[in-house]
Amino acid sequence: MGGCLSKPKPVEVKVELTLLDKEKEVDLMSLNGKASPFSECRPNGSLGHCSDEDTMTLRPQRKHRDYIEASVCHVKDIENGQMREVDLGAGRALLIKEHGEFFAMGHKCPHYGAPLVKGVLSKGHVRCPWHGACFNITTGDIEDFPGLDSLPTFQVRVEKEKVIIRANKQALQTQRRSKAMSKCSAVINSSTGFSHILIIGSGPAGLVCAETLRQEGFTDRIVMCTMDKHLPYDRPKLSKCLESTAEQLQLRSSDFFQTHDIEILLEKEVVSVDVKTRTVTFRDGFKMEYRKLFIATGSRPKPLSYKGKDVGNVFHLRTPEDANSIATLASSKNAVIVGTSFIGMEVAAALTDKAHSVSVIGIEAVPFRKALGEKVGKALMKLFESNRVKFYMLNEVWEMRGHNGQLKEVVLKSGKVLRADVCVIGIGSSPATAFLKQSGVHMDSKGFIPVNKTMQTNIDGVFAGGDMVTYPLALRSNKKVNIPHWQMAHVHGRVAALSMMGKASDTKTVPYFWTAMFGKSIRYAGYGDGFDDVVIQGDLDELKFVAFYTKSEEVVAVASVNYDPIVSRVAEVFGAGKTIRKRDVETGDMSWLIDKGSQ
Repeated sequence: MGGCLSKPKPVEVKVELTLLDKEKEVDLMSLNGKASPFSECRPNGSLGHCSDEDTMTLRPQRKHRDYIEASVCHVKDIENGQMREVDLGAGRALLIKEHGEFFAMGHKCPHYGAPLVKGVLSKGHVRCPWHGACFNITTGDIEDFPGLDSLPTFQVRVEKEKVIIRANKQALQTQRRSKAMSKCSAVINSSTGFSHILIIGSGPAGLVCAETLRQEGFTDRIVMCTMDKHLPYDRPKLSKCLESTAEQLQLRSSDFFQTHDIEILLEKEVVSVDVKTRTVTFRDGFKMEYRKLFIATGSRPKPLSYKGKDVGNVFHLRTPEDANSIATLASSKNAVIVGTSFIGMEVAAALTDKAHSVSVIGIEAVPFRKALGEKVGKALMKLFESNRVKFYMLNEVWEMRGHNGQLKEVVLKSGKVLRADVCVIGIGSSPATAFLKQSGVHMDSKGFIPVNKTMQTNIDGVFAGGDMVTYPLALRSNKKVNIPHWQMAHVHGRVAALSMMGKASDTKTVPYFWTAMFGKSIRYAGYGDGFDDVVIQGDLDELKFVAFYTKSEEVVAVASVNYDPIVSRVAEVFGAGKTIRKRDVETGDMSWLIDKGSQ
C-alpha cells in the first residue's frame, strides 16, 4: 500500500555497554575529575528540562550503579522522523530522531504495553498504535488518553558519531512514570461532611479528574464516592477477560490513593443533589457539602422486557463478580447473549472456549451494522460463526424459562426455544442521571447532561463528564455529541479538573475506541455517526482491512483489523484539523497519509 504501511529497513544495532556500578555517589563531575558530559547535556533534546528519571542524576543519594550507559547506534543509522527500539542491556528504550535531535524514552505504552516503535511519530509526540494514547517525546508526559501513567525519559548524547543513552535501570524495567502530585495541606477528619471537590463516580473520568487536580497543585480536600465496592478498575476488560478479579483489574492501589490524599467512599450511592446549598445526599442519609462538584456516574444497562423476570442466572455485565459468575455458569454449559452491542459480542467471543454452546440474539440482521457498517458487520459475523457461535437475528426474547428458579430455556418471539444455563443481556445503556431530576442540573429528554467545552453544566461550579454527557466535539465543528468511550472519559476528567482550577482547556482529542475478539483487534478513530458510505481497502474475508467511513465527500472515521498503525495515523490527520476526502481513500494508495489532507 506504500506510505505509512511500509516498514523501515532493519538496522543492526551494535550495543556497547558501560555499567555504572561504582559506589561513588553521583555529582556533576565525571570519574576522571572533569566536568561530566551530562552536566551540559540536553535531556531529551530540551535544555534545562529533565524528566523525573533524569533529575535523579542530580540527586546525591543516587549512585552510579543505579544507571546504565549504552552506545546504541551510529548517528547515521537513524534518520529524521524515525524511531528505533534499542537494547541497553538492563532494558530497552525507544530512540527517536526529530529535527536533527535525539530523544529516548520508554518503549512500551503504559496502558496495555503496546510497542511504541510501531506507533506514529508526529510533531513532538508518539501516538500508540493500539489505542491512540500520545506521549511527549521531550518530557514523556501523556498528552492524550487512554491510560494514567507517563513514560520515563533518558539522557542522550552524541560522542564520536555514536548515539549514547544513559538511563535509570529501574525506569527501564518499569517502563512507566507517574506525574508528580501535590498533597492535601488541610488537616481533615474523614467523617467531615465537606469536601472542596466532590467527585461522584469512580470510572476513568472521575479518577483522571482527581489525579489531574493533584498533578496541577491542588492542595485542598478531594473526595470520590462510588456505588461500587471496589477501587477503580479497568471495566473494558470485564467482557474480554471474564475470570479476572477486581484486584487484577485495579487501576490504582489503595496505597496510591492514600499517598496522594485522594479519599474514596465505596458503596456510597448519591440519591440527590441540591445545587443551591451545594449539598449531596447519600442513600444512607449522610450528607456532604462541596465547593465544586464533578458528576461522572456513567451509564446503566438498558432493561429488557420479557416473561420470567424471577428466573436466576440472567445477567447485565457490570462488575467483576458478574463476569466471574458468567464464566463459571457457562463452563461446559449453554450460554445465550441478548444483543449485539460491543459488550455482548465480546462476552460471546470470550465464552466460546468455555461454553458448550454460545447463541446470540439480535434485533438487526447484522451485528455492528450501525457502528461499523454492513460489510464489516458481515465479515465479523462470519468470524463468530467459524468459532461455533450461532446467531438468531431479526429476533427478540419473549420468555425466560427456569427450573427450580434457575434458567433453562430462552424462548424467542419467533417461537424458537434455545437451551440456556446462563444469559447475558447487552442491549445498550442509558445515562445514570436519575438522581439529578430535581437538582436543577439541566438534562435532555434522554437523560444526558449537556456541558460546554470546559465540561461545566448549566450550574456554576458543577461539572460533568463521561458516558452521560453531550459535549461540543471540535472534530465536528463543536456539534454536541455523546461518545461513550473509555478514552473520551479520561479526556473529560482532565478538562474538568483544569477548568476547576481556572486553567480551561478544550476537548480537542480525536475519539478512539477498540474491541478484541478471537485474537483480532478492531481499532476505530473519528466520529462516524450518520456515515453514508464505507470505502474498504484490503481483504474483508481475511480480516485484514481498513474501512473509511464517509459522509458526503469527507472521511469522518476509520476502522481497521490487522492494519496497524493506520488508525493512529488517521487520528493524527484528524487531530491536526485536516480533512480527508473520499477520493483520497478510494485510490488504495495510502501514501497521502504522510503529508496530505487539507486545512
